[in-house]
Amino acid sequence: MKWSKKGILTAFFIAGTIFLLHGCTFSKKQKEVNETQAKETESGQVLEEKGPKIGVSIYRYDDTFMKLYRAELKQYLEETYHAEVIMRNAGGNQDIQNQQVSQFIADGCQGIIVNPVNTSVAGKLADAASQAKIPLVFINRVPNETEQQRWKSSQMAISSVGTDSRQAGTYQGEIILETPQKGDINKDGVVSCVLLKGEPGNEDSDYRSEYAIKALVKGGVKTETLYTANGDWSMETGKKQAQEAFSQYGKQIEVMFCGNDAIAMGAMEAAKEAGYQPGKDIYLVGVDALLETVQAIKAGDIEGTVLNDHEGQAKLAADTLIQMISGEEAETKYMVDYIKITTVNKFEE
Repeated sequence: MKWSKKGILTAFFIAGTIFLLHGCTFSKKQKEVNETQAKETESGQVLEEKGPKIGVSIYRYDDTFMKLYRAELKQYLEETYHAEVIMRNAGGNQDIQNQQVSQFIADGCQGIIVNPVNTSVAGKLADAASQAKIPLVFINRVPNETEQQRWKSSQMAISSVGTDSRQAGTYQGEIILETPQKGDINKDGVVSCVLLKGEPGNEDSDYRSEYAIKALVKGGVKTETLYTANGDWSMETGKKQAQEAFSQYGKQIEVMFCGNDAIAMGAMEAAKEAGYQPGKDIYLVGVDALLETVQAIKAGDIEGTVLNDHEGQAKLAADTLIQMISGEEAETKYMVDYIKITTVNKFEE
């Protein structure tokens, strides 16, 4: 199974169209801001107004997906709103992130964006920003519904932009349902799975695995989970956990559901080194639609992935923050849809 050039272009055209639909809520506001950011002097020269100072704290710089996300976010804020962007790496440490947010407030930032290390303490960060009368947007990792309701009932200038990881997991399961025998490679009537999650206790990680299995069951497939481990969102750890799974269960494994593409790429390496042919002896699926994973799908080594639209999320987060800085209200949560990327789905010619 191969992707056509036309098919790949169509996939990303559709992804772009979906972003436009999500962003239309803010298009009018963005236009108004852009029109006021440049004023003509008497001599006819154009002077750009200085934009707001924005503090951004990212949970970890070495996360492949967040590298793309933060680069898009910084560029969009600077080019569209002429913002002064202060970007900080929390290094996976919640205490450090708390200090960073405190420093953003002390430095007079007019808006804050946080990719939380731990969503369970998001309330403290929201309170700190609200008390300082500084709008804040949580990105990528969305605090729970109870916390969101608190922002709304207390009329706090706090919002969040993310995705529904249950949808991502469902799409992963549907990708396997599109394979021959619905993933049952050995045709014994049961799909034997390995779940390589992200971080321990991470809601996104847990939902992706849980709903991948639920999608198979809904599709009429019997399943068994042979092995579950945390791949820490990294290729190295994903490979290590996949190697352990192969050492314990060998050819019993038919499907590996991977929490993200980095883990999937590590699992692919482990499978090949163990003498298995991905796409024939075992099916691998990921999340993010990173370039290297899309290339692996084209080569037949990975069955599919789920596009996590970093560009759409970054722009929506920036627009939402600027909206609140301008004194307008915003919803407590905005969601961006995932898109399935495979060699057999509707994007194929």
